[in-house]
Amino acid sequence: MTVLIVLIILTFFLVVGLPVALAMAISGASGLYMLGGMQFVTGILRTSPLSTANSYEIITIPMFILMAEFVIISGVANDLFRSASIWVGRLRGGLAIATSFAGAGFGAISGSSTAAAATLASTSIPAMLREGYDPKLAGGVVAISGTLAMLIPPSIALILYGIIADVAIGDLLIGGVVPGLIVMLAIILTVVAILKVDPSAAPPGQAYSMREKLASLKRVGPMVLLLLAVSGSIYSGLATPTEAAGLGAFVAMLIALWSRKLTLAGFWHALRSTAQTSCMILFIILGAHIFGYFLTLSRATNDLSAWIGALDMSATMIMIIILVGYLILGFFMDQVAILILTVPVMLPVVLQLGYDPVWFGVMVVVTAEVGMVTPPMGMNVFVVARYTRRPLGELFRGVMPHVVAHLIVIALMLAFPALILWLPSTM
Repeated sequence: MTVLIVLIILTFFLVVGLPVALAMAISGASGLYMLGGMQFVTGILRTSPLSTANSYEIITIPMFILMAEFVIISGVANDLFRSASIWVGRLRGGLAIATSFAGAGFGAISGSSTAAAATLASTSIPAMLREGYDPKLAGGVVAISGTLAMLIPPSIALILYGIIADVAIGDLLIGGVVPGLIVMLAIILTVVAILKVDPSAAPPGQAYSMREKLASLKRVGPMVLLLLAVSGSIYSGLATPTEAAGLGAFVAMLIALWSRKLTLAGFWHALRSTAQTSCMILFIILGAHIFGYFLTLSRATNDLSAWIGALDMSATMIMIIILVGYLILGFFMDQVAILILTVPVMLPVVLQLGYDPVWFGVMVVVTAEVGMVTPPMGMNVFVVARYTRRPLGELFRGVMPHVVAHLIVIALMLAFPALILWLPSTM
């Protein structure tokens, strides 16, 4: 009964718009009070802030956020799109395909999905519209390509999952590489399928000489350097994810200085934005810890695991139900909030079913990507709409074919877990 009351309190706070961190902290503290009184609550509130921040892995978050800020300042994303458009621009829909490549490249040097969508929207959509692309096709491919930053390392979402679930962050980040490439391929194939049905949605592109193509590769040199500094050092074992994050932030700053775009005002803005975002995430983790203490002490997770274990269903069917639940939550909730609220509850169940925690973390993030482009939340679609001034309905219609492709990718990774687990096993 206590668990039900606390869940009702949490739902009420979320519905009225209270920040997720406060909603979890207040509802969790209320549940702790019902279990053990005020002394119980104050004891946990005294220790939770220190136990939340006193984690070596936490440093990874501000460092990767700072790296993304420097990357945005340097304008590397614009160079990625221009280089990709030169290589594949001659194809019908080549600029849309180049957008998916640029999204993957930007995702490899930034863990922020909304930042990726905003950067791509300001870079590739004007180019596509000038060439006569259907606005639905242009907006849809930008919104979905932005989600690649959630999956391809460095991914803030995977780092958060690793901290919450106490899973090796290096394994999670490397585990996102192959699924990220599969999602990128799904975006490209979806664009090809759309143009097969409606060739008028995109015109034939401009052809470039091999000399021009090779010359364009100079623009992607900084991205390759940053990719080696981060993902390469983690995969090879030369650095931990935390060390790689610090190295990545430093290299990104050098790239911004080399491009002569890093001013004193820009440097201060990057530091301030990093501090604000990091504090927000830490506050959410603190609220999750308080709520997690309540779930543990109330034995809610144990009871849920026992109930699911008694179901007359296969492990695969139960996992399908769990993933459908994540899809539904993604329609209404922010992806960080979903991770914070559900992972402490669902992970014991997933482990009981015999699934790998690294596989589950990547699956949750891939599923959360769908929520980034589906109504009514659809954060990436709102970002693209703000930059392009296009109607939301038009953009949501444009992204729907990609949502179908995403669901097929999720089914493939459910059927073949090695797509996620193979690369981490070779580290």
